[in-house]
Amino acid sequence: MRTSLNEGMAQYSLPLYDIIEPAVQVPMNDLVGKEVQIRFDGQINCVETGQVIKKTYGEGMSYKAWSDSPWATESIIRPELSRIHEGIALRDEEWEREHHLVPHYTYLSLTSDIKVGVTRVKNIPSRWIDQGAIQAVAIAETPYRQAAGLLEVELKKYLTDKTNWRQMLLGHQTNTMSILEKRAEILELIPEEFEEYVLWDASVMHIEFPVLSYPVKVNSLKLDKFPVIEKKLAGIKGQYLIFSDNTVINLRSHAAYRVIISA
Repeated sequence: MRTSLNEGMAQYSLPLYDIIEPAVQVPMNDLVGKEVQIRFDGQINCVETGQVIKKTYGEGMSYKAWSDSPWATESIIRPELSRIHEGIALRDEEWEREHHLVPHYTYLSLTSDIKVGVTRVKNIPSRWIDQGAIQAVAIAETPYRQAAGLLEVELKKYLTDKTNWRQMLLGHQTNTMSILEKRAEILELIPEEFEEYVLWDASVMHIEFPVLSYPVKVNSLKLDKFPVIEKKLAGIKGQYLIFSDNTVINLRSHAAYRVIISA
């Protein structure tokens, strides 16, 4: 789902394609509180080539497309490995210059707990909405990806870089310290070589999600096993639809699945 922020509320739209050609976008916020049906007809098409495939890799690609894609470059998961600022590309020089040789944030976000992460500056606020963060704040702004990743490596000595997605969907946070308190604490721990990038003054972004009720427990659905889902949509958080019967589905993990959605 594509995301944006409007007066603090996360906004979602779901782009649908005719194989690989754009078709329509569904305004998902409008469906919250309604009975919706998602019907998977069994066909999966690679989002890059349109080829019919049995299994997806990455976000909706065939194995070959994923193997060749810059989105599968090691420095996506481990930003500290990027070397494009040295003129060295790991996979696709033009793509890496466009996506990694640009300003990046090292940030804190509150999802299931306060975590550290890295993203391109231009990906805000979508990055934080995608991970279900209710608060987020930048720590540093670097001119290229590797520097943000190296700072993240240092901060992972004190913070997690993972989200417990089940806790996030329950609406539970395990932290006892505010994100600004944690930020102040972390700033004292930043190594001297990264101080030039630190944003000493940064404001917290607060994000609300279109959720009428959170699940009491979380049961995840996959269209491979449940090809027809017909339930009341209780909310949307991160890239998950939350239904009123405590079930959820990650729509991003179903990229390339051919479906019919009705409400």
